[in-house]
Amino acid sequence: MRRILTALFMGLVMALPQAHAGMIPTEGSERDRVLTLIERPEVAAELEKMGIAADEAKARVSAMTEAEVASLAGRLDTAVAGGAVSNTDFLLILILILLVAIVI
Repeated sequence: MRRILTALFMGLVMALPQAHAGMIPTEGSERDRVLTLIERPEVAAELEKMGIAADEAKARVSAMTEAEVASLAGRLDTAVAGGAVSNTDFLLILILILLVAIVI
C-alpha cells in the first residue's frame, strides 16, 4: 500500500507545473526604482542600522553608471523575501499531510 501511495505521490509531484514569477517592468528607469526603494521607511531604517544614511545611499546610487544600477536592480528583483513559501512548497506540504493522515 505504501509503495502505491509513494509512486502515486511521486508521479503527482513530477507532473506539477513550475511557476516562475518575476517583476513586471514599469515606466521609468532602473535608477528611479532603486531610489524609490531607498525612500521606503523600512529600507531607510535598515540602512541606518548598517550605518548608511538614506541621503548617502541616494547619492551613491546617483553616482553609479547605468550598468551598475541595472545590475543592482536585477539583484533586487531576484531577492527572495524572508519566510516566503512558494505555491509548490505549500502544495507539497499539504499533500504530505494528507498522505500521512490516510496512512495512519
